[in-house]
Amino acid sequence: MIIDRAKDVGKMKDGTLFAPKYLENKLKFFPFIKEVVTFGKDMDFASAFICIDMEAVGNWAERRNLAYSGYTDLASRDEIYDLIYECVESVNVDLARDDKLRGSQILRFLILHKELDADDGELTRTRKVRRNIIADRYQPLIDALHDESKTHCSIETEMTFEDGRKGTVEADLRIMNLQKINTPVHAKAA
Repeated sequence: MIIDRAKDVGKMKDGTLFAPKYLENKLKFFPFIKEVVTFGKDMDFASAFICIDMEAVGNWAERRNLAYSGYTDLASRDEIYDLIYECVESVNVDLARDDKLRGSQILRFLILHKELDADDGELTRTRKVRRNIIADRYQPLIDALHDESKTHCSIETEMTFEDGRKGTVEADLRIMNLQKINTPVHAKAA
């Protein structure tokens, strides 16, 4: 079974297989999630940055009469964190059933305060994640995700607006924790 490009597959500290694209694609299957970047190679556990799908989440929020002023405001709402939590937990349930991938469950995530953008160099023009650029630009967030004492992380990011202007966006991002799902080992029938 091929689950990721060989150059992207790595191992976590405990030797568990870590296939970032596989995890990201499983999460992007949910309509509320537009983009995902996972981290776990050489780490104790897997974590993720998640970008919400503004249209899908905006429609969901409007149906619930949740007012918001834009992406950053919507992405920071507790209701949206709860919605995304359910998506990540569902993926973890699937991973828990796989002996080789059980240890790569996502145990912490945050919702990015801005969409990843090709104009900011974070994606290619074909919308592929530029992992190295994201790792450099958002290293404080990665560090916070893997510091279990942290529940928030502040970040200031330069971004390009639709009209081509550049500006800075500041945000205090909440970090969500999930419990690892352990499935019982089923005895083989004789």
